Amino acid sequence: MNTTDAKRVLETALICAPQPLSVRELGTLFDMEVSADTLKTLLADLQLEWTGRGVELVQVATGWRFQSRPELRPYLDRLHPEKPPRYSRAAMETLAIIAYRQPVTRGDMEDIRGVTINSLIIKQLEDRGWIEVIGHRETVGRPALFATTRQFLDDLGLASLDQLPPLDGSEVQESALDRLDFESLANSLPSDPPDLDVPESDLFVVADPVTTDPISPPSDPQLLEPSTQEDHDPGSNPTQPT
Repeated sequence: MNTTDAKRVLETALICAPQPLSVRELGTLFDMEVSADTLKTLLADLQLEWTGRGVELVQVATGWRFQSRPELRPYLDRLHPEKPPRYSRAAMETLAIIAYRQPVTRGDMEDIRGVTINSLIIKQLEDRGWIEVIGHRETVGRPALFATTRQFLDDLGLASLDQLPPLDGSEVQESALDRLDFESLANSLPSDPPDLDVPESDLFVVADPVTTDPISPPSDPQLLEPSTQEDHDPGSNPTQPT
């Protein structure tokens, strides 16, 4: 098979695939007769060929995929006019802490945020597939250690944690939410938004699932602002969907 035909096969498979495909999975298209290095070269060529088009070929944590470009979101939104899913400030701040300080325990997160974290916030992030327990700290009570998942990186459009915007030392209070680019976090979100009984000012609006437009954070989130109140996440009402 020549290079042109091989790229056509890769292009077709990636466009038709419902999720990212790894180099190993793409190798099965050719009965493993094409080396991984050759596949990566072909993928890089495809990236260049799609430059300037409405969609782009990107590498994320679990493989390669085609996705729409952010600047086309206003047009694609017309196909999905329904109200997008929303997540509470508490949930997104907790996610940001895990992303930058992982692995962390719930106690670590509470120390950083200065508030008690509602257990249902952790469950909400786990159910979404953004965080998981990767072990336990060898101390009294053996608390669970949380870290982000490959799904989290996929939804951010990142290949690895190294691509997260850097923080300056311990200056997390400068707002991890501002530094952490949540572009593409809306990918694969459920189409029907949860009915959240919380003030509009405490919500992050997540972009439409067919685009890669970022979450819109509040203008001045204070990640480490001390507080004596416990988080009240939308999940705290057992009658609300998670």
